[in-house]
Amino acid sequence: MAIRDVLRMGDARLLQRAEPVSDFGSDALQLLLQDMRDTMRAQNGVGLAAPQIGVPLRVVIFGVDKNERYPDAEVVPQTVLINPVLTPLSDEMEEGWEGCLSVPGMRGLVPRHTKLRYQGRDEHGALIDRSVSGFHARVVQHECDHLDGILYPMRIRDMRDFGFSDVLFPGQNLVDD
Repeated sequence: MAIRDVLRMGDARLLQRAEPVSDFGSDALQLLLQDMRDTMRAQNGVGLAAPQIGVPLRVVIFGVDKNERYPDAEVVPQTVLINPVLTPLSDEMEEGWEGCLSVPGMRGLVPRHTKLRYQGRDEHGALIDRSVSGFHARVVQHECDHLDGILYPMRIRDMRDFGFSDVLFPGQNLVDD
């Protein structure tokens, strides 16, 4: 019911490991999820982790229907994922450009597993168990990294592949994920 401020890189809270959720279906969890949805929508993001708005819980939301920043990306279902566990399904990695609401105006080339299984719970405590690939797998890995205090620049192999979006991609109207 509120758009929250998104913490930016440099804030120590983004580097902490988030705590598991145990009270599914609570009013507090529902309010958090609504605030996360409102914040992600207001920022035109494709995902958001609770630590990005200063809440140290293992909660992420993500989803993409159509997004002008990712015209070639497949649809990723709107998902609430709580207490996630990620399991790579292959050793194959792929580098791709990422941005982040917590690292505004910048992009970096980040290696990610191309295929993975993720498990966790939805907001009611029901089990989620999906095997995914491509952009869907990238988004899940990016958001779940926030739960362990990892920002995407920490995964960049070559810092020459990190910079301001308007310099790296002149003429493109990129906003942050």
